[in-house]
Amino acid sequence: MRSIITTILLLSASPLAAQIATPERPVTDPTTIESPVNPEARAVPLEDIGNSRGFAGVTWSADGKHVFISTNLTGRYNIWRVDAEGSWPLQMTQSDDAQSGLAASRDGKWLYFTQDNGGDEYYDLYRVPTSGGAVERVTATPDLSERSMVPGGADGRIALSVKKKSEAQSNLAVLSPDGTVRVLTAEADPDFEWSPRLWADGGQTIFVNRDKIDSTMTEIWRVDVASGKAIKVLGQDGTIFRVMDVSADGEWLAVTTDVEIGRPRAGLYNLKTSQWKWLKPIVWDQSALRFTRDGKALLVESSDDLRSTLVRYDLATGAETALKLPTGINYTTGSDPRSPDGKSLLVVNMAANVAGELNRYDLADNTVTPITQLALASLRPEALAGSQMVTYTSFDGTRISALVTMPANLKRDGSNPAIVFPHGGPTGKTDDYFDDIAAALASRGFIIIAPNFRGSTGYGKAFQAANYDDMGGGDLKDVIAAKQFLVQSGYVDPKRVGIFGGSYGGFMTLMAIGKAPDEFAAAVQFFGIINWRTMYRDMDEVLKAYLRSLMGTPEENPEGYDRASPLTYVANAKAPLLTIQGDNDIRVPRGQAQEVDDILKAKGNTVETVFYPAEGHGFRKRENQLDSLKRTVDWFERYLKPAAAK
Repeated sequence: MRSIITTILLLSASPLAAQIATPERPVTDPTTIESPVNPEARAVPLEDIGNSRGFAGVTWSADGKHVFISTNLTGRYNIWRVDAEGSWPLQMTQSDDAQSGLAASRDGKWLYFTQDNGGDEYYDLYRVPTSGGAVERVTATPDLSERSMVPGGADGRIALSVKKKSEAQSNLAVLSPDGTVRVLTAEADPDFEWSPRLWADGGQTIFVNRDKIDSTMTEIWRVDVASGKAIKVLGQDGTIFRVMDVSADGEWLAVTTDVEIGRPRAGLYNLKTSQWKWLKPIVWDQSALRFTRDGKALLVESSDDLRSTLVRYDLATGAETALKLPTGINYTTGSDPRSPDGKSLLVVNMAANVAGELNRYDLADNTVTPITQLALASLRPEALAGSQMVTYTSFDGTRISALVTMPANLKRDGSNPAIVFPHGGPTGKTDDYFDDIAAALASRGFIIIAPNFRGSTGYGKAFQAANYDDMGGGDLKDVIAAKQFLVQSGYVDPKRVGIFGGSYGGFMTLMAIGKAPDEFAAAVQFFGIINWRTMYRDMDEVLKAYLRSLMGTPEENPEGYDRASPLTYVANAKAPLLTIQGDNDIRVPRGQAQEVDDILKAKGNTVETVFYPAEGHGFRKRENQLDSLKRTVDWFERYLKPAAAK
């Protein structure tokens, strides 16, 4: 009884919030979710799912004959080349460090890419001949990070962003073929980043997005390459205007903006008349992508809460046609997903039971051709647990969307284990994507629920800002309400529910076991925050700027920093805790994991902590991906299942 009272007092310590308006949708009756009967369902071998391959960047070759892909076929994210019509992949590079951010020069000679040092996220530029050959290091700047490359004209120039290690802000620069980097802007405000989007006017102009680090504001600028003169095209305090493309005649910009309605939508902005054209309104987020190369249509990504589709908007008639893609999340990939001849798009489809593969979508006949087959044969969609979108009400009546991954063949007898998966961010979002840990656990009988708690994107500005200076308050209550939803379904044993998360999800995990110690029976967290004060002291400058937007500085808001730190509550923790951390993490430095380990071991709790060398915020080396998966599954098997069921 005493522990229950303690939990109630701790949970009520954060400010109470009124119900937050979000897009209208029905609340799900928890008794309507079902475990399907599936004779093919089975526990996927961890070695298979842990050896799943992914990709960290793609781009077309300049002539459209090939696609370059950064993938971990060998256990390291290196660069491979495939024929656009499909072929056995040809390896182009070898490195222990992940290679990503691919950009093919328009002259067809070079493939440029970025590479850091052991996951430290300070990137240098490299290039390799598109026909194969020795890798050349283009920049060697340990105190400067270069990224976000956008190829320019036929002379081989590339636009990019540069950031000093000592600063939060980033600037626009241009890389010449001889390796010279010329910085064009001089951002003084540490809250803003410049990101090149596209070249225009025959290579004389670059359209750039100037983003506020807290994701609440974006301006569109036009920068003259020769002089560096920057002219603001669109901008308004607290409003997003994000340029995505320019029409061939230079008259129209394709823009993603939340002007007037407070959530992203696709629009066309006329540079001559300052007039807008809008697509048909939808209740969820929408993003402009690219004009088709024939100039007849705009490609758009439209959300349906946790899922998405791609839409073609006819510029002449205003007709909107959904591309013929499977259910799940569908998105284009690469800095420019259009083939040079304009006939195809690079598209990814993914769902909880569908590992993401790169596909070529033919715009003329609406056919989908796989370019990659990265998943092992055992990861067949029909053998994996599928997903269900649900909506439940939280403590204050606010509606929360979540993705439930439901194993097959379960009995509705209140005996099953479950795990709550809070996402990272906090300005992140769970979608119907493939998560290797969720898939592995669901195939072993664990019900997974991944909620989009307050602070998530995709539900309006008020919802996104609802945990400002209240992190671990209302959003934690949303996460606990996700557990209650599963219990109310009749499937779940409330004493066999765990919690797992990474980054902000790791913070939520630590907050949950300390602030609500009787809610979760076991916990696993990857690189989560225990102490916001030491985080602010040790983290990278750009993350400091982001944290200031959420809570101010420790000096300005000492009470808020203490209230939002799991350190304040961790003495109450009971659940066995596994922590996994990369040594080179600049977002959540390894000292956070060490603090957790020291405190809980001194208290006598069941705790295990693992550090991976030469890894950052997320694990890129195959052996560490597999090891972290095995440890996570074993932890929940050990502490959430009775001995006879293991």
